[in-house]
Amino acid sequence: MDEDSKVYVISVAAELAGMHPQTLRQYDRLGLVRPARTRGRGRRYSMRDIRMLREVQRLSHDEGVNLAGIKRILELEEEVQAMRRQVEFLRTLVDPGRRVFRADPTGNVVADRLHPLAEATAPRPTRWVPRQLTSGPPRRGRETGAVG
Repeated sequence: MDEDSKVYVISVAAELAGMHPQTLRQYDRLGLVRPARTRGRGRRYSMRDIRMLREVQRLSHDEGVNLAGIKRILELEEEVQAMRRQVEFLRTLVDPGRRVFRADPTGNVVADRLHPLAEATAPRPTRWVPRQLTSGPPRRGRETGAVG
């Protein structure tokens, strides 16, 4: 069973977390733990939720942090996790040693060791452009009526 599977009803989750079901309801109202909901609005908890409940209880009882502080700590931890995922994603773009998949001309997926940003940073070959297109309109002789 997946740790994110929302299978535990509130009474079982409360027992596994070592709390009263009313405490779980309060934590849900405060947004500390967000259980899934059934069609009948019943709460369903996962093992990840139960670990979160245990952490909330530890911070509250052992560390003396109030519920507002716990909520902020959990938000910051979630933000740190999101940033770590983003950094890992960006590393895959920049690290030339990582394997990148692409489609070859026939449409097959192939592994490519070329760094995805290399094309943007590599000098491009100069394209030949006729001088007439780059130098502007042709010059004519001196304008009449100009005093020199």
